[in-house]
Amino acid sequence: DHGTYPFVTSSNTVAGQAAGGSGVGPGAIGYVLGITKAYTTRVGEGPFPSELTDETGQRLGERGHEFGTVTGRKRRCGWFDAVMVRQAIKTGGITGIALTKLDVLDGFDELKVCVAYEVDGKRLDHFPAGMDAQKKVTPIYETLEGWQDSTQGARSWAQLPAAAVKYVRYVEELIEAPVALLSTSPDRDDTILMTDPFAD
Repeated sequence: DHGTYPFVTSSNTVAGQAAGGSGVGPGAIGYVLGITKAYTTRVGEGPFPSELTDETGQRLGERGHEFGTVTGRKRRCGWFDAVMVRQAIKTGGITGIALTKLDVLDGFDELKVCVAYEVDGKRLDHFPAGMDAQKKVTPIYETLEGWQDSTQGARSWAQLPAAAVKYVRYVEELIEAPVALLSTSPDRDDTILMTDPFAD
């Protein structure tokens, strides 16, 4: 119910579910780390306001290897949807996020971020709960400068292009949560750690 039912998992995805699933009380949960890509993807059917069905969407999918691990099914790709991520953070009780696949955005002249929606001429800052309204949602974008230098393998802020840093900071502002960890390649060592979620 916390998303686009019935196109979502049957599992409850809020952070409190981790307590019940692991056999501890909710008070035992400390830092809650959410994981999201630097762009947005979706598997299967359902509303996807920022979906790109053009060459840009195809480029994101190919560069990000967006195919199902088991089925090989192609994932749908689009620009980063800050509205949906912010809503997930609030309903999920997320403290900070791991922003992955920043390197997939290398080489774009400009990047877009979905900052709000429009439904029947009205601006919304949240994803509507009703299925009829969800079908009518159109994204409102802000356009940011892209970067040509590679971010792949970067392990510190100093190794990132200025436009990439600006993109991450803008994402933080929009989703109202800090980026605790930034991933710049499939290699787990290619990570910029700002906040250690396991530190006391």
